[in-house]
Amino acid sequence: MTKYIFITGGVVSSLGKGIVAASLGRLLKNRGLKVTMQKFDPYINVDPGTMSPYQHGEVYVTNDGTETDLDLGHYERFIDNDLNKYSNVTTGKIYSEVIRRERRGDYNGATVQVIPHITDMIKQKIMRAATTTDSDVIITEVGGTVGDIESLPYLEALRQMKSEVGSENVVYIHTSLVPYLKAAGEMKTKPTQHSVKELRGIGIQPNILVVRTEKPMPQNMKDKIASFCDVDSEAVIESRDASSLYDIPLNLQAQSFDDIVCRYLHLDTPEADMTDWNKLVDRVHNLKHKTKITLVGKYTKLQDAYISVTEALRSAGYVYNTDIELKKISADLITEDNVEEMLGDADGILVPGGFGSRGLEGMITTIKYARENDVPYFGICLGMQMASIEFARNVAGIKDATTGEVDSDGANKVIDIMADKKDVEDRGGTLRLGAYPCKLKPGSKTAAAYDDQSVIQERHRHRYEFNNAYRKQFEDLGLVFSGVSPDNHLVEIIELPSNKFHIAAQYHPEFLSRPTKPEGLFKSFIGAASGLDEENM
Repeated sequence: MTKYIFITGGVVSSLGKGIVAASLGRLLKNRGLKVTMQKFDPYINVDPGTMSPYQHGEVYVTNDGTETDLDLGHYERFIDNDLNKYSNVTTGKIYSEVIRRERRGDYNGATVQVIPHITDMIKQKIMRAATTTDSDVIITEVGGTVGDIESLPYLEALRQMKSEVGSENVVYIHTSLVPYLKAAGEMKTKPTQHSVKELRGIGIQPNILVVRTEKPMPQNMKDKIASFCDVDSEAVIESRDASSLYDIPLNLQAQSFDDIVCRYLHLDTPEADMTDWNKLVDRVHNLKHKTKITLVGKYTKLQDAYISVTEALRSAGYVYNTDIELKKISADLITEDNVEEMLGDADGILVPGGFGSRGLEGMITTIKYARENDVPYFGICLGMQMASIEFARNVAGIKDATTGEVDSDGANKVIDIMADKKDVEDRGGTLRLGAYPCKLKPGSKTAAAYDDQSVIQERHRHRYEFNNAYRKQFEDLGLVFSGVSPDNHLVEIIELPSNKFHIAAQYHPEFLSRPTKPEGLFKSFIGAASGLDEENM
């Protein structure tokens, strides 16, 4: 029988529910259980694909092409499992499907209501994740905060799950805040008490509380929370601020978090073997070197906009025992006059993905600086497209080289929209999404980065492609197309073999990087930028 773990949040947002969920997933997986994870997002958008990164942070993409919440990136990095379309559910998806069924007449003329139709659909999504993955445990995180009107249908569905599958197969975990008032010199439990009261008013009694704190919580305070919230004292788990995300599974394990979960679910499993994870954390806290990477992008004001790129860089750094000192610069600030000042101290330069025209000239100036000064350069998606335009303008002499994203009528669109997408009106339907195969050029630096594999699979999220009309001209000038689609029609990777590292990929390699298994291009980029040799953990 599949076991279900539901994680909710209270008091304030950004408590780290996703990291708690991912950490629990890692602990349970290391006990030998098959684990899958879900995120329920209460917003009415069908998915975050058309949402601004400033609104929502990074859009994460799964192998099957689903655009999801960034928490799925944490899930995949922690549990090292590939998730899918069943792993991210939004209110928009739920209502769209219910309305489609109503229009088809599936409800036989019944009045369609939140209960039972919406809640039944939510439960169906939970159980379908279990049946499609054949998992022992499903961990489901509900976005938002208890008390939000948007979350109520999800919480009602979670309440009903207990009677649907049996109380021995369900655990409710509530994350909350215990603030420290500096003026009073003490921590306050009242917000957590009120949050649990709100949750109990909906009909959910949490089994475990994970409380976010800045300072160590004394046992008498845990006992007080346990008494007022009707949970076991040992089931009040402290989640203090950590210097690294990867500390958190170990911090939770030290408080028997996974033992308590397994006891509630009647799971008889050995203790989680965290040997390799301990080695990772030891490396993270004892890095010997520093490598300065400058990221030039469009959404640098929001930390979460490039979270997978940031984690992939750090993971690659662990291989070389080097700390990644990451500086983020908004591309629209860079000009020919200040590029040396802005980028002069960088060991490596990265231009990540993005959409729209803002900052493109700054990116092109950045890439020119990296190419001419042989600073290791790594381009991702938009960074690949701008590298192609930079080469066109400054090496091939095509001064008006542009992208169809900026000038749809341009004479020299080195980057243009895919032909089969030109007539698609819905913005959400014009992207190439998900995992596609890429054939690598033997002997190239790219092939070496992937241990000389002939074909790799990588995840995409983009609307425009390299224009093949320019391939022969650019090849004659020294640009190597080191990765292409198996039919040789789509350009996936370009590189300049004359530089230490000047490689740009149309796909998003950051989505496949893991803390103990960095993605190939990231690993090679940090190797070139640091000048260091690999060191075993």
